[in-house]
Amino acid sequence: MKIVTVVGTRPQFIKAATISRVIRGEYADKVEEVLVHTGQHFDYNMSNVFYEHLDLAHPKYNLEISGGSHGAMTGRMLEAIESVLMRETPDWLLIYGDTNSTLAGALAAAKLNIPIAHVEAGLRSFNICMPEEINRIITDRIASLLFCPTKTASNNLKSEGITSGVYNVGDVMYDSALFYRDLARNKSSILFKYQLEAGGYILATCHRAENTDNPEKLEAILSAIGYLSEQFPVILPLHPRTRKMIAAYGLTHYLVKPIVIEPVGFLDMVALEQDAKIILTDSGGLQKEAFFYGIPCVTMRDETEWVETIEEGLNCLVGTSRETIIETVQNLKNHSRAAVIINSPYGDGQAANKILDILVLT
Repeated sequence: MKIVTVVGTRPQFIKAATISRVIRGEYADKVEEVLVHTGQHFDYNMSNVFYEHLDLAHPKYNLEISGGSHGAMTGRMLEAIESVLMRETPDWLLIYGDTNSTLAGALAAAKLNIPIAHVEAGLRSFNICMPEEINRIITDRIASLLFCPTKTASNNLKSEGITSGVYNVGDVMYDSALFYRDLARNKSSILFKYQLEAGGYILATCHRAENTDNPEKLEAILSAIGYLSEQFPVILPLHPRTRKMIAAYGLTHYLVKPIVIEPVGFLDMVALEQDAKIILTDSGGLQKEAFFYGIPCVTMRDETEWVETIEEGLNCLVGTSRETIIETVQNLKNHSRAAVIINSPYGDGQAANKILDILVLT
Protein backbone atom coordinates (compact mmCIF):
# COMPACT_ATOMS: atom_id res chain seq x y z
CA MET A 1 0.00 0.00 0.00
CA LYS A 2 1.26 3.49 -0.87
CA ILE A 3 0.24 6.52 1.18
CA VAL A 4 0.94 10.13 0.25
CA THR A 5 1.06 12.33 3.36
CA VAL A 6 0.56 16.07 2.87
CA VAL A 7 1.69 18.48 5.58
CA GLY A 8 2.45 22.18 5.56
CA THR A 9 3.08 23.40 9.10
CA ARG A 10 5.35 22.48 11.97
CA PRO A 11 2.54 21.00 14.13
CA GLN A 12 1.52 18.80 11.21
CA PHE A 13 5.06 17.45 10.90
CA ILE A 14 4.97 16.50 14.58
CA LYS A 15 1.66 14.67 14.10
CA ALA A 16 2.89 13.00 10.92
CA ALA A 17 6.09 11.87 12.65
CA THR A 18 4.05 9.84 15.12
CA ILE A 19 2.42 7.80 12.37
CA SER A 20 5.54 7.69 10.17
CA ARG A 21 7.50 6.15 13.03
CA VAL A 22 4.98 3.30 13.27
CA ILE A 23 4.99 2.86 9.48
CA ARG A 24 8.78 2.42 9.46
CA GLY A 25 8.52 0.00 12.35
CA GLU A 26 5.61 -2.42 12.48
CA TYR A 27 4.33 -1.65 8.97
CA ALA A 28 7.60 -1.37 7.06
CA ASP A 29 6.74 -4.36 4.86
CA LYS A 30 3.13 -3.28 4.27
CA VAL A 31 3.11 0.49 3.77
CA GLU A 32 5.16 2.89 1.66
CA GLU A 33 4.82 6.54 2.68
CA VAL A 34 5.61 9.53 0.45
CA LEU A 35 5.89 12.78 2.42
CA VAL A 36 4.89 16.07 0.75
CA HIS A 37 5.64 19.45 2.37
CA THR A 38 3.60 22.26 0.83
CA GLY A 39 5.82 24.92 2.40
CA GLN A 40 2.83 26.71 3.98
CA HIS A 41 4.90 27.73 7.00
CA PHE A 42 8.60 28.37 6.53
CA ASP A 43 10.16 27.63 9.91
CA TYR A 44 13.82 28.36 10.60
CA ASN A 45 13.75 25.67 13.28
CA MET A 46 12.80 22.99 10.75
CA SER A 47 16.45 22.20 10.14
CA ASN A 48 18.17 18.84 10.05
CA VAL A 49 18.03 18.78 13.86
CA PHE A 50 14.23 19.10 13.73
CA TYR A 51 13.92 16.01 11.55
CA GLU A 52 16.48 14.12 13.64
CA HIS A 53 14.64 14.87 16.88
CA LEU A 54 11.37 13.68 15.33
CA ASP A 55 13.05 10.65 13.71
CA LEU A 56 11.37 11.76 10.49
CA ALA A 57 12.67 11.51 6.94
CA HIS A 58 12.96 14.68 4.89
CA PRO A 59 9.99 15.19 2.52
CA LYS A 60 10.30 13.70 -0.94
CA TYR A 61 8.55 16.79 -2.30
CA ASN A 62 8.85 20.37 -1.03
CA LEU A 63 6.41 22.52 -2.98
CA GLU A 64 7.65 25.80 -1.42
CA ILE A 65 4.22 27.45 -1.52
CA SER A 66 3.60 30.10 1.12
CA GLY A 67 2.24 33.62 1.40
CA GLY A 68 -0.62 35.30 -0.42
CA SER A 69 -4.32 35.18 0.35
CA HIS A 70 -6.03 32.00 1.54
CA GLY A 71 -7.58 31.44 -1.87
CA ALA A 72 -4.38 32.05 -3.82
CA MET A 73 -2.32 29.83 -1.54
CA THR A 74 -4.87 27.00 -1.57
CA GLY A 75 -5.20 27.16 -5.34
CA ARG A 76 -1.45 26.96 -5.94
CA MET A 77 -1.19 24.07 -3.53
CA LEU A 78 -4.07 22.23 -5.15
CA GLU A 79 -2.40 22.39 -8.55
CA ALA A 80 0.99 21.26 -7.24
CA ILE A 81 -0.41 18.45 -5.08
CA GLU A 82 -2.47 17.19 -8.01
CA SER A 83 0.75 16.78 -10.02
CA VAL A 84 2.36 14.82 -7.19
CA LEU A 85 -0.65 12.54 -6.82
CA MET A 86 -0.77 11.85 -10.56
CA ARG A 87 2.92 10.94 -10.46
CA GLU A 88 2.76 8.79 -7.31
CA THR A 89 -0.71 7.18 -7.81
CA PRO A 90 -1.19 6.38 -4.10
CA ASP A 91 -3.81 4.15 -2.54
CA TRP A 92 -4.56 6.80 0.12
CA LEU A 93 -4.00 10.47 0.79
CA LEU A 94 -3.30 11.10 4.49
CA ILE A 95 -3.89 14.61 5.83
CA TYR A 96 -3.89 16.27 9.24
CA GLY A 97 -5.91 19.00 10.92
CA ASP A 98 -7.32 22.12 9.38
CA THR A 99 -4.75 24.09 7.39
CA ASN A 100 -4.86 25.31 3.80
CA SER A 101 -2.49 22.43 3.01
CA THR A 102 -5.09 20.01 4.40
CA LEU A 103 -7.89 21.42 2.27
CA ALA A 104 -5.76 21.61 -0.88
CA GLY A 105 -4.66 18.01 -0.47
CA ALA A 106 -8.23 16.84 0.10
CA LEU A 107 -9.58 18.67 -2.96
CA ALA A 108 -6.78 17.41 -5.20
CA ALA A 109 -7.29 13.80 -4.11
CA ALA A 110 -11.08 13.97 -4.35
CA LYS A 111 -10.94 15.17 -7.97
CA LEU A 112 -8.61 12.26 -8.82
CA ASN A 113 -10.83 9.74 -6.97
CA ILE A 114 -8.07 8.95 -4.49
CA PRO A 115 -9.55 8.05 -1.07
CA ILE A 116 -8.76 10.47 1.76
CA ALA A 117 -7.93 9.70 5.38
CA HIS A 118 -8.31 12.70 7.69
CA VAL A 119 -6.53 12.70 11.05
CA GLU A 120 -8.12 15.08 13.62
CA ALA A 121 -11.51 14.85 11.94
CA GLY A 122 -14.64 16.21 13.58
CA LEU A 123 -13.14 19.16 15.42
CA ARG A 124 -15.37 22.22 15.48
CA SER A 125 -15.01 25.71 16.92
CA PHE A 126 -18.49 26.64 15.58
CA ASN A 127 -16.96 29.91 14.43
CA ILE A 128 -17.45 29.94 10.67
CA CYS A 129 -15.40 33.13 10.41
CA MET A 130 -12.27 31.07 11.10
CA PRO A 131 -10.59 29.83 7.89
CA GLU A 132 -9.66 26.67 9.78
CA GLU A 133 -13.32 25.91 10.46
CA ILE A 134 -14.13 26.06 6.74
CA ASN A 135 -11.16 23.79 5.99
CA ARG A 136 -12.34 21.24 8.58
CA ILE A 137 -15.92 21.11 7.42
CA ILE A 138 -15.09 20.68 3.72
CA THR A 139 -12.36 18.12 4.38
CA ASP A 140 -14.63 16.02 6.58
CA ARG A 141 -17.31 16.03 3.90
CA ILE A 142 -15.05 14.46 1.26
CA ALA A 143 -12.90 12.14 3.41
CA SER A 144 -13.46 8.38 3.29
CA LEU A 145 -11.86 7.68 6.68
CA LEU A 146 -12.32 10.15 9.52
CA PHE A 147 -10.00 9.57 12.47
CA CYS A 148 -11.40 11.48 15.43
CA PRO A 149 -9.24 12.37 18.45
CA THR A 150 -12.15 12.43 20.92
CA LYS A 151 -15.71 11.33 21.48
CA THR A 152 -16.80 14.96 21.12
CA ALA A 153 -15.30 15.09 17.62
CA SER A 154 -17.10 11.92 16.50
CA ASN A 155 -20.36 13.27 17.97
CA ASN A 156 -19.87 16.48 15.97
CA LEU A 157 -19.71 14.43 12.77
CA LYS A 158 -22.75 12.41 13.75
CA SER A 159 -24.75 15.60 14.30
CA GLU A 160 -23.80 16.63 10.74
CA GLY A 161 -25.00 13.31 9.34
CA ILE A 162 -21.52 11.84 8.84
CA THR A 163 -21.32 8.32 10.25
CA SER A 164 -19.60 6.18 7.62
CA GLY A 165 -15.86 5.65 8.06
CA VAL A 166 -15.76 7.48 11.41
CA TYR A 167 -13.37 6.12 14.07
CA ASN A 168 -12.57 7.53 17.50
CA VAL A 169 -8.92 6.45 17.69
CA GLY A 170 -7.56 9.00 20.16
CA ASP A 171 -5.17 11.86 19.54
CA VAL A 172 -1.84 11.34 17.78
CA MET A 173 -0.52 14.36 19.70
CA TYR A 174 -1.09 12.44 22.93
CA ASP A 175 1.03 9.65 21.46
CA SER A 176 3.66 12.28 20.66
CA ALA A 177 3.57 13.91 24.10
CA LEU A 178 4.15 10.58 25.82
CA PHE A 179 6.97 9.67 23.45
CA TYR A 180 8.94 12.94 23.60
CA ARG A 181 8.50 14.14 27.20
CA ASP A 182 11.47 12.25 28.66
CA LEU A 183 13.61 12.82 25.57
CA ALA A 184 13.08 16.57 25.96
CA ARG A 185 14.11 16.51 29.62
CA ASN A 186 17.31 14.65 28.76
CA LYS A 187 18.32 16.61 25.65
CA SER A 188 17.09 20.17 26.16
CA SER A 189 19.09 22.74 28.13
CA ILE A 190 16.74 25.66 27.52
CA LEU A 191 15.75 26.13 31.17
CA PHE A 192 19.43 26.42 32.10
CA LYS A 193 20.08 28.79 29.18
CA TYR A 194 17.48 31.29 30.38
CA GLN A 195 17.94 30.58 34.10
CA LEU A 196 14.41 29.30 34.57
CA GLU A 197 13.31 27.09 37.44
CA ALA A 198 10.89 24.23 36.83
CA GLY A 199 7.46 25.42 37.91
CA GLY A 200 8.75 28.97 38.27
CA TYR A 201 7.77 30.69 35.03
CA ILE A 202 4.91 31.35 32.63
CA LEU A 203 5.23 30.20 29.01
CA ALA A 204 3.40 32.59 26.67
CA THR A 205 2.73 32.42 22.93
CA CYS A 206 0.63 34.49 20.54
CA HIS A 207 0.33 33.90 16.82
CA ARG A 208 -3.32 33.55 15.79
CA ALA A 209 -4.33 36.05 13.09
CA GLU A 210 -7.52 37.07 14.91
CA ASN A 211 -5.24 38.44 17.66
CA THR A 212 -2.14 39.58 15.80
CA ASP A 213 -4.04 41.37 13.03
CA ASN A 214 -6.15 43.37 15.49
CA PRO A 215 -4.09 46.17 17.11
CA GLU A 216 -6.46 46.54 20.08
CA LYS A 217 -6.42 42.83 20.88
CA LEU A 218 -2.67 42.54 20.38
CA GLU A 219 -2.00 45.52 22.64
CA ALA A 220 -4.26 44.10 25.36
CA ILE A 221 -2.41 40.78 25.23
CA LEU A 222 1.04 42.37 25.28
CA SER A 223 0.06 44.76 28.05
CA ALA A 224 -1.14 41.83 30.17
CA ILE A 225 2.07 39.88 29.50
CA GLY A 226 4.14 42.94 30.36
CA TYR A 227 2.29 43.44 33.65
CA LEU A 228 2.59 39.76 34.61
CA SER A 229 6.32 39.87 33.78
CA GLU A 230 6.85 42.37 36.57
CA GLN A 231 5.70 39.77 39.10
CA PHE A 232 6.76 36.45 37.62
CA PRO A 233 9.18 35.36 34.87
CA VAL A 234 7.37 35.14 31.53
CA ILE A 235 9.19 33.57 28.58
CA LEU A 236 7.76 34.51 25.19
CA PRO A 237 9.00 32.63 22.09
CA LEU A 238 7.90 35.20 19.52
CA HIS A 239 6.51 34.09 16.18
CA PRO A 240 8.12 36.10 13.32
CA ARG A 241 4.77 37.30 12.05
CA THR A 242 3.72 38.41 15.54
CA ARG A 243 7.00 40.31 15.90
CA LYS A 244 6.33 42.00 12.56
CA MET A 245 2.83 43.10 13.61
CA ILE A 246 4.09 44.35 17.00
CA ALA A 247 6.55 46.59 15.18
CA ALA A 248 3.93 47.73 12.66
CA TYR A 249 1.55 48.79 15.44
CA GLY A 250 4.27 50.49 17.49
CA LEU A 251 3.93 48.09 20.44
CA THR A 252 7.56 47.06 20.96
CA HIS A 253 7.73 48.83 24.35
CA TYR A 254 5.65 46.00 25.80
CA LEU A 255 8.52 43.56 25.10
CA VAL A 256 10.92 45.06 27.66
CA LYS A 257 9.94 42.98 30.70
CA PRO A 258 9.19 39.49 29.29
CA ILE A 259 12.01 37.14 28.29
CA VAL A 260 11.48 37.46 24.54
CA ILE A 261 13.23 34.78 22.48
CA GLU A 262 13.17 33.50 18.93
CA PRO A 263 10.94 30.48 18.16
CA VAL A 264 12.59 27.42 19.69
CA GLY A 265 13.24 23.91 18.46
CA PHE A 266 10.81 21.08 19.04
CA LEU A 267 12.43 19.46 22.08
CA ASP A 268 13.12 22.84 23.68
CA MET A 269 9.44 23.70 23.36
CA VAL A 270 8.39 20.40 24.93
CA ALA A 271 10.78 21.10 27.82
CA LEU A 272 9.34 24.60 28.30
CA GLU A 273 5.78 23.29 28.21
CA GLN A 274 6.10 20.53 30.76
CA ASP A 275 8.01 22.59 33.33
CA ALA A 276 5.93 25.79 33.12
CA LYS A 277 3.79 26.96 36.02
CA ILE A 278 1.13 28.28 33.63
CA ILE A 279 0.79 28.37 29.85
CA LEU A 280 -0.73 31.51 28.32
CA THR A 281 -1.54 31.06 24.64
CA ASP A 282 -3.89 31.37 21.68
CA SER A 283 -2.59 28.13 20.15
CA GLY A 284 -4.87 25.15 19.74
CA GLY A 285 -2.03 22.66 19.97
CA LEU A 286 -0.48 24.25 23.04
CA GLN A 287 -3.79 24.14 24.92
CA LYS A 288 -3.86 20.41 24.46
CA GLU A 289 -0.20 19.84 25.25
CA ALA A 290 -0.64 21.79 28.49
CA PHE A 291 -3.44 19.36 29.30
CA PHE A 292 -1.25 16.34 28.56
CA TYR A 293 1.41 17.59 30.99
CA GLY A 294 -1.04 18.70 33.67
CA ILE A 295 -0.19 22.41 33.30
CA PRO A 296 -2.96 25.02 33.81
CA CYS A 297 -3.65 26.87 30.55
CA VAL A 298 -5.10 30.33 29.96
CA THR A 299 -6.38 30.56 26.39
CA MET A 300 -6.72 33.98 24.78
CA ARG A 301 -9.62 33.08 22.52
CA ASP A 302 -13.41 33.08 22.76
CA GLU A 303 -13.82 29.43 21.75
CA THR A 304 -11.81 26.23 21.54
CA GLU A 305 -11.98 23.03 19.54
CA TRP A 306 -10.55 21.17 22.53
CA VAL A 307 -13.55 21.40 24.84
CA GLU A 308 -12.31 18.49 26.96
CA THR A 309 -9.53 20.67 28.36
CA ILE A 310 -12.21 23.06 29.67
CA GLU A 311 -14.44 20.29 31.00
CA GLU A 312 -11.54 18.75 32.93
CA GLY A 313 -10.75 22.12 34.53
CA LEU A 314 -7.25 22.62 33.13
CA ASN A 315 -8.04 25.32 30.56
CA CYS A 316 -9.67 28.74 30.92
CA LEU A 317 -11.05 30.68 27.95
CA VAL A 318 -10.51 34.36 28.66
CA GLY A 319 -10.70 36.19 25.34
CA THR A 320 -8.31 39.13 25.01
CA SER A 321 -9.35 41.41 27.86
CA ARG A 322 -6.20 42.65 29.64
CA GLU A 323 -7.86 42.59 33.05
CA THR A 324 -9.33 39.10 32.58
CA ILE A 325 -6.01 37.66 31.40
CA ILE A 326 -4.17 39.13 34.39
CA GLU A 327 -6.81 38.11 36.93
CA THR A 328 -7.04 34.54 35.63
CA VAL A 329 -3.27 34.02 35.59
CA GLN A 330 -2.90 35.46 39.11
CA ASN A 331 -5.63 33.17 40.40
CA LEU A 332 -3.80 30.15 38.97
CA LYS A 333 -0.33 31.01 40.27
CA ASN A 334 -0.92 29.25 43.58
CA HIS A 335 -2.45 26.13 42.03
CA SER A 336 -0.38 22.96 42.19
CA ARG A 337 0.35 20.89 39.11
CA ALA A 338 -2.60 18.69 38.16
CA ALA A 339 -2.41 14.96 38.53
CA VAL A 340 -2.12 12.93 35.35
CA ILE A 341 -5.62 12.07 34.12
CA ILE A 342 -5.88 8.30 34.03
CA ASN A 343 -8.84 8.01 31.66
CA SER A 344 -7.72 10.63 29.18
CA PRO A 345 -10.37 11.86 26.73
CA TYR A 346 -7.57 11.81 24.15
CA GLY A 347 -7.10 8.06 24.13
CA ASP A 348 -4.45 5.65 25.39
CA GLY A 349 -1.38 6.80 23.44
CA GLN A 350 -1.90 4.24 20.67
CA ALA A 351 -3.73 6.35 18.10
CA ALA A 352 -1.10 5.89 15.38
CA ASN A 353 -1.27 2.10 15.60
CA LYS A 354 -5.06 2.16 15.45
CA ILE A 355 -5.04 4.44 12.40
CA LEU A 356 -2.65 2.19 10.51
CA ASP A 357 -4.55 -0.96 11.46
CA ILE A 358 -7.69 0.54 9.94
CA LEU A 359 -5.90 1.88 6.84
CA VAL A 360 -4.28 -1.45 6.08
CA LEU A 361 -7.52 -3.38 6.49
CA THR A 362 -9.74 -0.96 4.54
